[in-house]
Amino acid sequence: MLITIYILAGLLALVIILAAIGPKKYDVSRAIVIHKPVTEVFPYVKLVKNQDHWSPWKAKDPNMMQTYSGQDGTVGFKASWKGNKQVGEGSQTISGIKEGERIDTQMVFLKPFKSTSEAYYIFHPEDQDKTKIIWGIKGENKFPVTIMMNFINMDKAVGKDFDEGLGNLKRILEQSS
Repeated sequence: MLITIYILAGLLALVIILAAIGPKKYDVSRAIVIHKPVTEVFPYVKLVKNQDHWSPWKAKDPNMMQTYSGQDGTVGFKASWKGNKQVGEGSQTISGIKEGERIDTQMVFLKPFKSTSEAYYIFHPEDQDKTKIIWGIKGENKFPVTIMMNFINMDKAVGKDFDEGLGNLKRILEQSS
């Protein structure tokens, strides 16, 4: 009986320590330069439905169920999805637009686990015909996710998908006339 108490106390202490040292916040972003003016890049990215053409997650589940509400490209537009294990289930709502400069969205994930994050796109004109776009996501890790984050590197987990998506976006926009 005493051994069982020690084991349980040890496990509890381990959970408390892992929760205490786990990262409480994350901010992952990637950037790319697209050889098109911001006047072409921004309107394309602002339309959430265009993500079907460049998002790495759409490619991971081409059969995901999607629903929309509101007017695409405006604050309040909401895109919801339900897909396979690779894409999970959730929604993305445009929460802010600063024309030609920034788009903010709220990401709500229901599966594989519940969380809320803020995604963003920042646009920097490099010159008349080049736009640097930064795509990122940030948020807070709450218990028990703080424990899991000791073993998951968000930068590696999400960063490679951002790189792929931005590469797709660059190809699409630079191929258009």
